[in-house]
Amino acid sequence: MPREEPPAAEVSEVAETGEEKEDGQPEEQEERWARLLPELLSEVVRRVEASGGERWPARKDVVSCACVCRRWRDAAVAVVRPPAVSGKITFPSSLKQPGPREFPMQCFIKRNKKNSTFYLYLGLTTATVDKGKFLMAARRFRRGPHTEYIISLDADDLSQGSNAYMGKLRSDFWGTNFKVYDSKPPHDGAKASSSRSSRRFGSRRISPQVSAGNYEVGQLSYKYNLLKSRGPRRMYCALECPSPQETWENSLKTKFRKPMGTTVLRNKAPRWHEHLQCWCLNFHGRVTVASVKNFQLSVAADPNDPTGSRDEETVLLQFGKVDDDIFTMDYRQPLSAFQAFAISLSSFGTKLACE
Repeated sequence: MPREEPPAAEVSEVAETGEEKEDGQPEEQEERWARLLPELLSEVVRRVEASGGERWPARKDVVSCACVCRRWRDAAVAVVRPPAVSGKITFPSSLKQPGPREFPMQCFIKRNKKNSTFYLYLGLTTATVDKGKFLMAARRFRRGPHTEYIISLDADDLSQGSNAYMGKLRSDFWGTNFKVYDSKPPHDGAKASSSRSSRRFGSRRISPQVSAGNYEVGQLSYKYNLLKSRGPRRMYCALECPSPQETWENSLKTKFRKPMGTTVLRNKAPRWHEHLQCWCLNFHGRVTVASVKNFQLSVAADPNDPTGSRDEETVLLQFGKVDDDIFTMDYRQPLSAFQAFAISLSSFGTKLACE
């Protein structure tokens, strides 16, 4: 399937640690770039971002600035805001940062049935589907009684031993209960899963300071409906969501987060349309094909929310079909692109809860 390269895939150890050298670059040459005044470095990055770097593919120039050396990386961090603030996905770590609060990040998923692979793209225009910017890919594997979706930054390297491994989604035998695993610890002191399928050896991580593994960060379940009674399926999610106050710089550190509370999401109940004789939800033009896979997730009003701006009507994740193998996926805070993608993947496959 034609695709673009992963977002900022070039941000490897060079950008994240500042210790590696590319193509035998002499140390004195890197120091020459690093000796620029911090104020000048910041101004360079600001101008690069302002000169057409607001959207992909031009935004790759901002990423290139962060790849020069550690000081350029630090300057880029000071200028580039996380998705919760800017509404933009820039670096790989942005995929595990919360989306914006006031409006959704509009993405879409392309499915390849032949190789059971799913590709996530960031929408570049207001159109339902456009060329898009490749973000992540996932492939479905059958492991005994379980099914796993391996999520990676590299669509050509979908394995847990890959240096682009992001995490995975794992289902039970019936396909009605799922667990979401992150390749990085969600908080200080988190323990990796000890199951055999979660053990990974000899992998080189994009962030070598952060230990590699599989850390459970969420659970999903679908209504187990044996009687096939009339009505749509029910969906329930409990997730550890990242803090919107964190920057992508903090996510590179080994001890960067305190345990967060669990965010509980439920699918919005559709309404029965007498004229159409079907269950309906308002997707505001982002979904055009009726499918049991379509859903909207929301969270009940939080009494601890001082703004009181979020209620049970606010859709945090919307997923739906627009073509045979194309689905839109729109998410917002507190969900990250990685979490939204994992939840959306659970909608594929056969479930007893489906009608």
